[in-house]
Amino acid sequence: MGDKRYSRKDFLKSITAVTLGTVGVGLAGTPALFAGETTREVTRRTGESVSLRQGSSGSPNIRPFDQDWRFVRDDVPGAELSSYDDAGWSILDLPHDWSIEDLSPKKALPSLSITEGEWKFRKGDNAEWSTPSFDDRSWERVNLPGYWNHYSDSDPSGSYGWYRKEIEVPGHLRGKDFLLNLGRIADTDEAFFNGMRIGGTGDFPPEYRYSYYSLTFVKARVYRVPAHLVRKDRNVVAVKVYCHNEKGGIYASAPTPRTIGPFSPESPGGGSTGHTMGGIGWYRKEFKLDKADQNKRVSILFDGVYMKADTWINDHYLGNHPYGYTSYGYDLTPYLTSPGQPNIVSIRVDNTGRNSRWYSGSGIYRHVQLRVTDAVHFSQWGLYVTTPQVTDDQALVEIESTIKNDSGITKILELESILYNQQGGRVGHGNSTIAIGGDEEIQKTHLIKVDSPLLWSPDNPNLYNVQVNLILDGEKIDQLNTTVGIRSIEVDATHGLRINGKPVLLKGGCMHHCNGPLGSKAIDRAEERRVELMKKHGFNAIRTSHNPPSPAFLDACDRIGMLVMDEAFDCWDKGKMPMDYHLYFKQWWRKDIESMIKRDRNHPSVILWSIGNEIPDRAELSGLDIEKELVSLVHRLDPTRPVTEAINGVYHWSSTAAAYDMLDVGGYNYLWKQYAKDHQKYPERVMVGTESFPLEAFENWQQVEKHPWVIGDFVWTGMDYLGESGIGHSQITGEHTPPESFGMPWPWFDSNCGDIDICGFKKPQSYYRDVVWGQSKLEMAVHSPIRRGGQKEELSKWGWPDEHQSWNWAGFEGKKLNVRVFTRCRSVRLELNGKVVARKEVSDETRLIAEFEVPYEAGDLRAIGIEDGKETVSKVLKTSGRAYAIRLTPDRTKIKNSRNDLSYVTAEIIDKKGNRVPDAGALVEFAVSGGELAAVGNGNPSDMMSFHDGRCPVFRGRCLAIVRSVDSEKGRITLKSMAKGLKGASVTIETQ
Repeated sequence: MGDKRYSRKDFLKSITAVTLGTVGVGLAGTPALFAGETTREVTRRTGESVSLRQGSSGSPNIRPFDQDWRFVRDDVPGAELSSYDDAGWSILDLPHDWSIEDLSPKKALPSLSITEGEWKFRKGDNAEWSTPSFDDRSWERVNLPGYWNHYSDSDPSGSYGWYRKEIEVPGHLRGKDFLLNLGRIADTDEAFFNGMRIGGTGDFPPEYRYSYYSLTFVKARVYRVPAHLVRKDRNVVAVKVYCHNEKGGIYASAPTPRTIGPFSPESPGGGSTGHTMGGIGWYRKEFKLDKADQNKRVSILFDGVYMKADTWINDHYLGNHPYGYTSYGYDLTPYLTSPGQPNIVSIRVDNTGRNSRWYSGSGIYRHVQLRVTDAVHFSQWGLYVTTPQVTDDQALVEIESTIKNDSGITKILELESILYNQQGGRVGHGNSTIAIGGDEEIQKTHLIKVDSPLLWSPDNPNLYNVQVNLILDGEKIDQLNTTVGIRSIEVDATHGLRINGKPVLLKGGCMHHCNGPLGSKAIDRAEERRVELMKKHGFNAIRTSHNPPSPAFLDACDRIGMLVMDEAFDCWDKGKMPMDYHLYFKQWWRKDIESMIKRDRNHPSVILWSIGNEIPDRAELSGLDIEKELVSLVHRLDPTRPVTEAINGVYHWSSTAAAYDMLDVGGYNYLWKQYAKDHQKYPERVMVGTESFPLEAFENWQQVEKHPWVIGDFVWTGMDYLGESGIGHSQITGEHTPPESFGMPWPWFDSNCGDIDICGFKKPQSYYRDVVWGQSKLEMAVHSPIRRGGQKEELSKWGWPDEHQSWNWAGFEGKKLNVRVFTRCRSVRLELNGKVVARKEVSDETRLIAEFEVPYEAGDLRAIGIEDGKETVSKVLKTSGRAYAIRLTPDRTKIKNSRNDLSYVTAEIIDKKGNRVPDAGALVEFAVSGGELAAVGNGNPSDMMSFHDGRCPVFRGRCLAIVRSVDSEKGRITLKSMAKGLKGASVTIETQ
C-alpha cells in the first residue's frame, strides 16, 4: 500500500466500489475471480481488543445490556466502589438522556434585574475596573438600556467598554444565592460582583472570532451571585463588554428566564445547547454470569456516551473515553467474579461546561451490549465486506474476518462464511481451515460470486446477510452477522456520482443526532422514523453533522435506502467552544477515526466519509498536516469510499486549494457562487454543497442540475434539532429589535431551520423544495399578516418567511395578505372563492415563485398551474370551521413489545367536518394505560415546556404524543386525549 494508491487523482480514476467496508489492513492487490472461494491471510500482533456488533443482525454472543440500570444526576464520591449503596437511585433503561428530563423547580433561584437606570461607563479595558474600591467618579453617567454609540466616550467600532453600578441587594435575597439579570448585551461580556467574576458570555479578542460559535443569542445575561459575596451596604457590579461594531453595550432589559421543564437560565451552553443542563451523572448496574459463561471472555460495548465517560468494573478502573459520539468497549474478563456472583459496573459521565455548539444530550444515550465469547473469537469490528466487482449479471463479494486468539495456545479452526439473500436462502459460502498462534490476530478472506445480484440503491435497497462462523473441534464458538448491500460507487468531475453505473444527484439534508422530544436517546424506532421522514419528503441523502451517528440510524438508512455522508469531527486541534473535543483531539483522533470507519464501513448507505466541518485551522499549515494524516488513515482503513471535508469561507479563498487537493470530493458550505470559478481553476475537482441556506434552495439545485462536477446539495438542515436556538428565525423589525444575531433569545430552544420540525411535521420551506426538486408541480403558502404599518420582516441566514399552508386569518378581513405560489408550470392563476385574483408567469428568473396580494376573505383560495394553455394542476387552501374535537392518528397501530419500539401519535384540532384548524389554541392533556408516555411535543421552537408531564399546547393546530411499551408481554396501549371545550379522543395500539 504505497502513497500512490491513495492519491486523490488515482482514487477518482479507480474507485468502482463498495458495498460495505474495505479490503483489510495489510491486504494488497486484486483478488482472482473464482466461482468458489479463496483465502488470504495476514497475521499481526495487536493489543487488547473487543468485539462490537456488526449490523442489525448482530451475533448470538451479543447480549442486550440496556435494562435495569441505576442512575443519579449528581457527582457522588465513592460511587465507583462495589460497596456503594445505590438503593436510593432511580432505575431506568437505556438509551437515556438526562438533559431532556425535567429539572426540579425547587432548585430555581430568585432573581434581581438591574439593567434599567443610571450606570457609569468608560471605554477601554483595565482589570482594575472590576474592583469595588476603584474610583469611578470621573466616568460618564449613562442611562440604560441603550447602545453605546450614543455615548460621548465610545469608539465607533471594535472597542471595549466598562459599566459600573452600585446596587442594594433586597433583604429577601441576602443569605442565599440569587440570579443577577443584566439584560441583553452586544456582544461579549464578563461580569463581576464586588470584584469577583460571576460569569461571562462569548470570547474576547484575540479569540473573538469564536464568539460567533459561543452563540450568545442576544439572551438575557443572567449570572449566579453566591450569597457570601453580598455586602450589607455597598455592592458594586462591574461589566466588561467588547463589541465589534458601533451597536454595543447593555442595549435592552429582559425578563429573567425561569426553569421550565428541562430548560434553565443557568445552562452553561445557553442557546447553543437549547438552554438545557449537562453536569455529571452516574450509572451503575449489577449483573451475574451463568455457569455456561465459565472461562469465557466478556466485553462491554458502548454505542455512544456523552461525554468523558469513566468506567469501573468491580472496583477496577477500565479507562476514560472523552468523545461523545464514537463507539468503544472494554474487556471485563480479568476482573469478573465467578458465575452466579454479582458484578458491579459503574460509569461516571461528565458533560460539564461549554463543550458543544448544539444539543448533545447527556449520558448513555445509545445502546450497551455485553459480548461473551471463547478465548478464540472474532476481533473488534472483525467482519467487513466489499464488492470489488459489480454488474447486473454478476458480483463478487469479498468477506474478510479478523480472528483473535487469547488462549496462549495455537489453535486449528474452521472459518465459515455464508451469504444469504433477504428470504434467507443461501447464495454462496466459503470454508477455510486456519492455524492461529496463542497470542495472534489474523485475517482471512473468502470470495463469493453472486449471479444476477439484487443491487442496493436508494430506490431499491436490496440487502443480503453475511454470517461468519468460527468452529473449533466441530463446535461453533463464535458468530458474527451483518447485513450488506451489493453496489458500486464511482465519482469524477466529468460524469458526477454514479451508483451501480447510474447517475445520482444528492438531494441532501444535514442532520444532528437529536430525536426531538426524546432528546438524544437513540431508540431504534426513533432513529428509523427520522430516516423515513427524510425519505418521505424527498431526500435521498443525509449528512451526519457533525459526528458519527448511532448504528441503529445507519441500519435504518440501509433498509430504507438513504445515502449517508458519515462525518467525524466539528473541530481538530483548534476548538470552537472552550471545552469541546479539541482538548482531546491529539491523543484521540486516530482511535476515534478507527472506531468510526471500522464500525460503519459495512453499511451500503455510507458513500462518503467526512473528516471535519468548518475546521478553524482548515487552511493553516498545522491544519493541512492534520488533514493529510486524517485522509491517509481513512483511505488506509477504507480505500473504497471518497473522503470529503466541509469547508467554509476564508478571507483568502485561494488558500483553501491545498486542503481541497487532498480530498476526493470537495465540500462547500454556503459557497455555491464559488463553484464555477473553482471549476475553471481546478477542472478535476468534484464538488458537493455540504451546507446551504434554505432560502437558496433554487440556486443550489440549479448548480447540481447543470454541472456534473457538483454532485449534490445538503441543506442546513433536513430536520430541526434542539440547540443553536432560533438560527432559522424571522422577526418583525421595530424600535427594540436587537442587533443582527446568530440565534434568538430565551425562550427559543430549537434551531427552527429544518424542512421538518422536531416532531416530524412538514414545514413551509419543504413545500418550496418539493417544487425545486421536481417532486411537486405546485405548492402554495400564505404569509402571516404584519400587524403594524411601516414594519418589515427580517430573516436570519437560515430563516424562512413566516408563511403557512393556511387560509385561516380571522380578524384581517379585507386586508391584503401575501400569497406565494411555487410551481414549475409556465403560469399560475389564483382564485378566491371562484373569482380570479390574478394570473402570473413563472420561470427560472422568478425562482419558480409567483407572488400575489390578496384581500383576505374566508373560503377557498385556489392556485391553478397552466401549461400550453391547459390547466394541469391545482392546490386549494380552505378556511376551516371552529375547533370542535381532537383527532388522534398514530403512525403505527401495532408495535413490538420492546423498549426499542415507539408509536408516534399526532393530535390535531379539527372542526366538525374533520378539517384541521391551523390557528386553534388548546392545551391537550394525554393519559396512557397499558404502556408509557415517552414524550410529548408540538414543534414550536420558542414554546418551552416539559416533554414529560403529559400536557402539550398545540402549535398550528397539532401536537405529538410518543408512546412506548413497558414490558415484554403482548397487550394494548390506550392513549386518551382531552382539552377544554373540545371533544376528546382515544386510540389503541397493540403490542406484539
